[in-house]
Amino acid sequence: MSTKTKTRFINIGSFVLGFGFLGALDGIIFHQLLQWHSVIMATDRPGQIVSDGIFHFAVTITLVLGGILLWVAGNPTNLSKGIRLLVGGILIGGGTFNIVEGIINHHILQIHRVKPGDPNALAFDLAFLAVGLLLLIIGMIIKRSGRPHLTSINA
Repeated sequence: MSTKTKTRFINIGSFVLGFGFLGALDGIIFHQLLQWHSVIMATDRPGQIVSDGIFHFAVTITLVLGGILLWVAGNPTNLSKGIRLLVGGILIGGGTFNIVEGIINHHILQIHRVKPGDPNALAFDLAFLAVGLLLLIIGMIIKRSGRPHLTSINA
């Protein structure tokens, strides 16, 4: 596999894995452990459970797909910046999940809030977006740092 192809698989696979991982964390923490919300709140409890189940199934498929892409890419340490691409991509994917899910579900569609019914619900929604933005920025910094230094031609 060429370096360019391997890099592409690592970039895409790590993004997809990070997107799925933050989706899984969202489902585990906010849907199940804290029970603050379900994907679709404007329904009865069985409807909420089904909407969460569909969400968890989609997240699981995303995690498996990301894992397969990274498996196909092979060992990231074979590239000069392979680990940075991997870690940065995971953080970028996770941050993208929070931003996309937060903007679409919390603000545009308004199908749920992070903590509905709380007097500070907007603050929770904005904090969710801020965490996503922070992950995205850190991921981009990690991916772009550590560029190989140019070797001087004059020896």
